[in-house]
Parts: sequence; structure tokens; C-alpha cells
Amino acid sequence: MTDFRRPEIDWAALSPELILLGGASVCLVLTLFLPWGWRRPFSAAVAAVSLIGAGAAAIVLFSMDAGTAEGIVADALRRDRLAELGQILIAGSGLLAVGVSFGWERDERTRVGEYYALLLSAAAGMAFFVAAANLMTLFLGLEWFSISLYVLCAIGVAHLPSLEAGLKYLIVGSFGSAILLFGSAFVYGATGSLGFGEIAAGPDEADRLFHVAGLALIIVGLAFKTSAAPFHMWTPDVYQGAPTPVTAFMSAATKVAALVLTMRLLVTAFPEEERLWTIALAVIACVSLAWGNVAALVQTDIKRLLAYSSISHAGFLLMPIAVGTPLGGRALLFYLVSYSAMSIGAFAIVAARERELARPVTFDGLAGLGWERPGLGLAMSLFMFGFIGLPPAGLFLGKFYAFSAAVDRGWAWLAIVGVVATVVSIYYYAGVIGAMYFRHPVEVRTAPAGGSPPRDWALSAAVVGAAGVTIGSFIFAGPLLDIARDSVEFLGFPH
Repeated sequence: MTDFRRPEIDWAALSPELILLGGASVCLVLTLFLPWGWRRPFSAAVAAVSLIGAGAAAIVLFSMDAGTAEGIVADALRRDRLAELGQILIAGSGLLAVGVSFGWERDERTRVGEYYALLLSAAAGMAFFVAAANLMTLFLGLEWFSISLYVLCAIGVAHLPSLEAGLKYLIVGSFGSAILLFGSAFVYGATGSLGFGEIAAGPDEADRLFHVAGLALIIVGLAFKTSAAPFHMWTPDVYQGAPTPVTAFMSAATKVAALVLTMRLLVTAFPEEERLWTIALAVIACVSLAWGNVAALVQTDIKRLLAYSSISHAGFLLMPIAVGTPLGGRALLFYLVSYSAMSIGAFAIVAARERELARPVTFDGLAGLGWERPGLGLAMSLFMFGFIGLPPAGLFLGKFYAFSAAVDRGWAWLAIVGVVATVVSIYYYAGVIGAMYFRHPVEVRTAPAGGSPPRDWALSAAVVGAAGVTIGSFIFAGPLLDIARDSVEFLGFPH
């Protein structure tokens, strides 16, 4: 009889996911037995502690795994610094999202525990996803966090836009997942392997057509998750309709997970097809830069504008992957640190304004914010200047290294496209700043008579944290670049 043996499991390597799943279970079950008034602070505290614990576990693992990379759970997952850095960024994004979520008034208090449980479950799925080492765990991780996000987008059941966002994300996201699964089946049929390392050996010449077709479908499936054009069609509607705290988390954490895994998969599993996927990603990056920036020029709703901004930044983030070099890998990870913080911070300020106006935020809705709330106005200005790529935001150096990687590869044309896109983006980012300071203020409906709007200490803390990371990534760029270098050095880039 066949000898079935259980795989040896490195529980330490799985600790970030286990901590997050444990916190999700606590939020889901124990809140049912608590009085109404205790449910929100208890669930938020459990979520925050779980995310801090997961991030701390990933930091410990990062410090232990210097220059090493090993497979765990029968080589289904990888324990290495790339996965652990991705988990740190996901946990940090989740922690900021908890701060943005705390002051959100829900119509049905019974969903407080479910909301934070789903948030932790999505973060756990992303932490699992970035460590995937074969096509099976890749797909399982993708569905794990995607299903959680589908429900989170529609969790505001009393609001039609939230339900519409959840339905659209479910339909389009499922379509993207099906494409990725179909591509994985082609690659498995051509190579007879699921592991990234085994796939790298390549197929027989007779099966190369299936191999290349599978690679193309996998790239398309992952492009859906990164909001890259022309596979971005879900992004504006979902970002606009979903609850703003959910949008904030998605805008940062989903990009971290999808892009880190995309780099790992292409470099590790498809080195022989490098000339194909590098050109394909460069084209997708250019389309994303053009489409995202041009569409953002005509937006009036701030969440929708930030959605198209996200599509544009997907182009910037794909550029360093497309060049297929260690410098590009370092540029991607450094870019993600600052971009994730700024994206959550910008949506946090939109959430604050939504709660003051009790309606969606447009340019007119932002009028006077810079004078009414000097702290939020200053932070929003920092994030808008940062998205352009100006100091003191770390994205200034992120774009610089992304363009440098393209020029170093010999693709100066790609860097020029990025520079042109940056120049175009100045118009709408500066428009946000102009609206806060140079438009006539609107009435703040939720403000008490003769007083200021109510303060939200948790959201303010999230904005301060996001601003701190944004500036800190500029000041401490050297250590962060060293961390990024250590995280990608073992991948074995084609160039």
C-alpha cells in the first residue's frame, strides 16, 4: 500500500496567518455574547491586536531568515523575506484600515463583529497568497481573500451602492479568477507541474503553445487584481460604491499581495519566457498609465478620482516588474511602502469628510476642508503631492528608482511614458488641493450649532500613521532599500 506521510509543518512560518485567523474567530464568535455598546470597541481592539501580532511575527521571521528561502508544507508555501515583507505591509495596511473603520456608523450593529472578522480573514488570505509556491496555493489564497472582500464591499446592505459594488466585484473578480485558473490548467498540462520551481524547467517543444497561452491567461488574471488597464473595469464602480474603509484597505493591501506574488511567479516560474512577459507587462503598464490619468481628469467624485489614480499607479508599479531586474524588484517593494500608506491616508480623509457631510465627497464637498480641518488638509496635500512624486513623500524616490530600473534595462521609452503620465497627473492632484483651499466652503451638516465637526480619534491616528510612513519612507530610504534588496536577492532575476 502507498505510504501516506503528513508533511512537516513549520508553524512559525504560518504564524501571521494563524494569528489573523484566530482574531477573526474571536471577533465572529465572542461579539455575539457582548452588549451592544461593547461590540465595536471589542472587535476593533481584537482586530488591531491581531494585526499588530501578525506584523510582529512577520518582522521576527524576517530577521531570522537572512539570505535563506525554504519551502514549507510540502513546498506549497515559501518561507523567505519577500513573503514576510509582503505580510508586514499587509498587516500595516490592515491596522490603518481598522483606525479608519472605527468611527464608521453602521446601520445594523449586529454586523460589527462580522466586519472585523472579514477584514482579518482577508488579511490572512493575502498573507497566505504572497507566500504561495505553487499554482494550487496561489489560487486558494486568491479566492480566500477575494471572497472576504466581496462580502466586505456589500456589507452596507442598507445602501444600494454598496450592494452594487459587491455584486460587480463578485462578477468581474470571479471572471478574473476563472481566467487565472484556466491559465494554470494550461501550464500544468504543458509541464506536468504545479510548483513554481518545477514549472521553470519548461515544457517539451510540442507543449510550448499551451505553456505560453497559460502564461498569458495568468498575467490577465493577476492584472484584474492589480487594477491594471484594460482589466480595470471593476475598479471605479467598486471603489466608489464600497464603504470607504473597505476601499481604503483594498486600495493598498490588494495591490501589495497581487504585485508581490506577480513578481515571484514570473521570475521564479517563467524565466525562460522572460522576453514575452516583460514586454507584455510593459504594454499593460503603458495602457494603465494612459487610461488611469486621462479618465481621472474628468472625475468629480473624489473616490472615483482616487480609483483612476489607483489604475495609474498600477502602471507605475508594473514598470519595475516588467524590467525583470533586481533593481526593479527593489523599486517595486520600496514603492509599495509609501504608496500603501498614502492610499489609505487619502481614503481616510475622504471618509472623515463623508461623515461630516453625510453624502459622497466631490470637489465641492472638499471646499474649505483645508481651513476647517488644518491637520486633514495638510495631510491630504502631502498625499496628493506624494502621488505626483514630489518630496517629502517616499514615492518621490519610488518613482525615481522605477524609472532608473527601466533606463538601466535599456527601456528609456518606458521611463519617458512614466514621466509624461506624472506630468498629466499634476492637474487632478493639484485640483484636490485647490478645492480644499480655494473653493467656498460648504455647510457641514453634522456639525453642532456654532461648533466644529465631531472628531474621530481613531481615524485621525490612522491619518497621522499614514503621513508618518509617507515621510519616513523618504527620510529612511536607505534602510528601506536595503530591506527591499534583501527581500529579492534570492529570486534569480533573468537580468
